[in-house]
Amino acid sequence: MRGFLEVFPGLHMTEPMTELLEMVEVEKVSMTRDRSLLRVYLISSRLIHRKSIMDLEKGIRDQLFPGKRLQVKIFERYHLSKQYTPEKLLQVYKDSLLMELKHYSIVEYSMFRKAEFSFPQPDLMRMTIEDTMVNKEKAGELKRILEKVFHERCGLPVELVFDYVEPVRAKASLEREMYARKEAERMIAKVAPFLGLGNRTGPEGGAMESGQAADVAPWDDRVGAGEEPSGAAGTNGPEGDFQKKVSEKRGGFKKSDWSSGGGYRSRKSDNPDVLYGKDFADDFIELDKIEGEIGEVFIRGKILDRDSRLLRSGKTIFIFHVTDFTDTITVKMFADEASLEEIEKATKAGSFIRLWGMTTIDRFDGELSIGSVRGIKKYEDFTSKRTDNSPVKRVELHCHTKMSDMDGVSEVKDIVKRAKEWGMPAIAVTDHGCVQAFPDASHALDKGDNFKLLYGVEGYLVDDKKELVEHSRGQSFSDAFVVFDIETTGFSPKKNHIIEIGAVKVENGVITEKFSTFVNPDVPIPLEIEKLTGINDSMVMEAPS
Repeated sequence: MRGFLEVFPGLHMTEPMTELLEMVEVEKVSMTRDRSLLRVYLISSRLIHRKSIMDLEKGIRDQLFPGKRLQVKIFERYHLSKQYTPEKLLQVYKDSLLMELKHYSIVEYSMFRKAEFSFPQPDLMRMTIEDTMVNKEKAGELKRILEKVFHERCGLPVELVFDYVEPVRAKASLEREMYARKEAERMIAKVAPFLGLGNRTGPEGGAMESGQAADVAPWDDRVGAGEEPSGAAGTNGPEGDFQKKVSEKRGGFKKSDWSSGGGYRSRKSDNPDVLYGKDFADDFIELDKIEGEIGEVFIRGKILDRDSRLLRSGKTIFIFHVTDFTDTITVKMFADEASLEEIEKATKAGSFIRLWGMTTIDRFDGELSIGSVRGIKKYEDFTSKRTDNSPVKRVELHCHTKMSDMDGVSEVKDIVKRAKEWGMPAIAVTDHGCVQAFPDASHALDKGDNFKLLYGVEGYLVDDKKELVEHSRGQSFSDAFVVFDIETTGFSPKKNHIIEIGAVKVENGVITEKFSTFVNPDVPIPLEIEKLTGINDSMVMEAPS
């Protein structure tokens, strides 16, 4: 992975957006073979509003590919701090979700905008919406979208359930309905004599109330009273037999191959390499050649990571990423109790596999993934190790370890080991304003090792001309006084929170007592405050409130 500004160095953006993207990494970039679609996959520790994502897509297209008919699509994944819960995420991300839903479907957008939310459990979101036919029809899609965003994009699994309430009817709507009802009654009264209805009676023999439907025989007299049309419900007649046969053959599989939950039921294969499902041919397609929904595919690759979550239905969803080093793709599987252990063993992170599944594109965010997995097999490691073949080895004089806050991510011992493997004679450790990596670097060398470590640091300059006391009123430093400082999530004493308190007591020019503590604000620390104070969510999680 590389930093966003490193991958797109020529992109002109606003200063706030540039600051935000300094913390964003590009996981991968891919383009379709016809060069009509560029996909950019981002990983960020900070939420990015949908408008900023759309502006970024437009900026990449207009600035870097001017005059070309190219669509740019950004897929973001967030590694949020533990300060976030699904409820807090909804609070800070709702406006962005509304914009995203509005571009996807006005119906789901309207449902989400009007809904009321509660969280009876941390991972259970209860959504109260009006009891209408449209809402009930679209509830399943909205549930899928929100659970996908919370779980797959933001790493906060949540299950959405709906509560339905009586819709609030506008006066004009009620008046229109009353008018339509009266018109219908008037029309029925006009045509009743011609239909031979005479005195209309209800099911119990009494007079029918206004607006009650008459019990009229169907125009098609081929269907007798109490009989269903031939083949109805998939059970009667030759058409019903045909439907039954079709339902037992899904994609060439027998009915016994499918579980009661609708998923594929794995059957033990005679091939010892088969980890899950059925055996299949050893053909495969490279991931960078998969363009859109091309049906069934056979792929090979390494499982990079795996996430699983138990659903309230009793099933477990597995989401893992597979790479063949030409591209990476997401795979999704659902496991019932019978297949849970088998799928867990077959999808361990770091293992190499072959996989047979169905390509699919999500209509909401356009993500290409593989589902309906029918088989997984063992496979050997087909990668080659990276080497430095230069006859003259370089010496890295600017190396940051994980001790460089928000910059380096690697252990110094791993860096030294890799440099030695590549034949480098030396390496310089130059972290930001600290030397904590020096002991580990020294211990990474064996006794008598010829490899040379260069110890350095990136230092900071301080303005030593600044006055110590401002707005003096004649106080003396010989008096007792307390110097204190607080850091907060913002400047408002009503809505912002303290995140750190530090104080010292000075008597006769000597510090006699000290006090310092982080404070848990119970809300995520904004990006601009983190950049200003250097305090992030992980530092305050265990602190008192």
